[in-house]
Amino acid sequence: MDAQVKLPDAEEIKINEDKAQAILQEYDKESGYRVFHQKWLRILVSVVAVAFALYHMYAVYVVPFVTLQHRSLHVAVVLCLIFLLYPGWKKASRKSLSLLDGALAIVALGTAGYIFVYYMEIVNRGGIPSTLDVVFAAITCILVLEASRRVAGWELTAMALIFVIYAYIGPYLPGDFGHRGYTISDIVNYMYVTTEGIFGDATAVSASFIILFIIFGAFLSKSGMGTLFNDLSLSLAGNSKGGPAKVGVIASAVHGSINGSAVASVVTTGSFTIPMMKRVGYKPEFAAGVEATAAVGGQILPPIMGAAAFIMAETLGVPYISIAIAALIPAIMYYFGLLVQVHLRADRDNLQGLSKSELPKIHDVLRERGHLLLPLILLVVLLMMGYSPTLVAVFTIIATIVIAAFRKSSRMNFRDILQALESGVRDSLGVAVACAAVGITVGVFSLTGLGLKLANIILMMGSGSLFMTLLFTMIASIILGLGLPSIPCYIITATMAAPALATYGIDPLAAHLFVFYFGAIANLTPPIALAAFAGAGIAGSDPQRTGWVSCKLALAGFIVPFIFIYKPAMLIHDANVVDIIIATGTTALAVMALAAATEGFLFARINWLLRLLLIAGGLLLIFPEWLAMGAGLALMAGVGIFQYLKKRNGYVVQT
Repeated sequence: MDAQVKLPDAEEIKINEDKAQAILQEYDKESGYRVFHQKWLRILVSVVAVAFALYHMYAVYVVPFVTLQHRSLHVAVVLCLIFLLYPGWKKASRKSLSLLDGALAIVALGTAGYIFVYYMEIVNRGGIPSTLDVVFAAITCILVLEASRRVAGWELTAMALIFVIYAYIGPYLPGDFGHRGYTISDIVNYMYVTTEGIFGDATAVSASFIILFIIFGAFLSKSGMGTLFNDLSLSLAGNSKGGPAKVGVIASAVHGSINGSAVASVVTTGSFTIPMMKRVGYKPEFAAGVEATAAVGGQILPPIMGAAAFIMAETLGVPYISIAIAALIPAIMYYFGLLVQVHLRADRDNLQGLSKSELPKIHDVLRERGHLLLPLILLVVLLMMGYSPTLVAVFTIIATIVIAAFRKSSRMNFRDILQALESGVRDSLGVAVACAAVGITVGVFSLTGLGLKLANIILMMGSGSLFMTLLFTMIASIILGLGLPSIPCYIITATMAAPALATYGIDPLAAHLFVFYFGAIANLTPPIALAAFAGAGIAGSDPQRTGWVSCKLALAGFIVPFIFIYKPAMLIHDANVVDIIIATGTTALAVMALAAATEGFLFARINWLLRLLLIAGGLLLIFPEWLAMGAGLALMAGVGIFQYLKKRNGYVVQT
């Protein structure tokens, strides 16, 4: 297709956005909230949400409550809002509040109220619960599980219930899985009045870092950051070969990093870029796969990354900026691999870019909205200076309001500010309840010692081989990630696998990032690939086929974690410049080789024998031994030279 195409008009964009919103509600349970007819209910939800946001911003400077009270209040209000906003079943009304849900919302607030009123008595009892303790503990556990079912689906709830049953039937289990067993009152009390269960580390991070950064993302969106990056992407890559796909990669990467939701990123940018990709000649499943792959990668892209990165920092006891720096080169390699595949597909099929006359000029874009980059720059600078993430989040929220006022197009009035606060809290509900629900599972791990037992099983399956242990860890992460949000997937897999990897001398940061990557990529792997399914809905392609195409496009994401385990210099952690350059350079070449093999094109079409040689060359570049890297480079150079000469001699097959 040699002719260039124009941007979609306003009417087409509106149709696509309406379609995308319907798809978002279908595949993203967090988007299926009620829109009340009654004005007083809308006002009530808004007031609670705005007050909740302001409380967390206030708590950064003044510590109003002790740890357990603060975390219980956080969870209680989250549960209250979920029962107000999310119906319990598909056929329930999404325009009015049922009596049952209203009662559950009030009871949810009462769970925190009990801890506030009887806090000193709970502490003085020293872990010996009263009858009332057990009653409120059981109610809280049930409410958390029901709320997670409504927002995250059955998978997380079912998993927590399975582990509770495991804690109860321990004496009846054979072998290493057996333990002394615990009564229901022991289990629920452990989850409620300690900081090892529902109010554990995951909830601690949700109540401090995560909610504030999600609110920050809501302010960026309200100021027009999405428009800025869409226009920047168009001006930078729209006119290049296969331009719409590259625009989709860049825009979705930034959207995914800011809002933390892969599905939401797919429908937000995909409603604009997927039709453009199809128009220039990309097949529907490829167009949807590009959007899905780019959006999922946002969770591993600094500076904000996914919410699990904050939990990782807390778990490892390192500054969040250390996580962001370590994740930078692997994230760049992920997107480099995706862009290489997109470019090779466009080169192979001769797919042109968008009409240059229709594209925004970069200097016009920066003049109109370039000031919106300042909050992100401020975020990075403050983190590098050593300020805590909570303080940085509040600073950048305030800075966004001030900086956005520089231009009329981005200026926020008082109503916009209130809407951004409410939107941020709404967006945080799914993450917060996932943190609380996974606390039940992690609590069982801690109570029964199951984590160490599972780590030993992984080691046994690996048979003393680091590669096999990594492979089984990858499989476990992907399987868990099929049904779980990325946060519980990361926490559970890290609890199991990180101790196993530590026995091989793997740096804890590398081990946790390894698990983190595959938990995120699980959003693309069939049979349950929500990000890919959302993209397929917009593109009109087969969902399962789109999922497999997404996996091919995310090929770099499957090999980069193995590379930084074998070449830790890639994480910039305690490494010199030469080692970092070597690790990054060989990784880039490996990604290029595997991308070319996947697409079957490098200067000219590649037969299966040469594709296998490229795959072998790319895999050899993973390992740190000079002989292996030399052999990989030789194979890649040989194929590259052969293909270049083939192109010069006119053997490129046109389609």
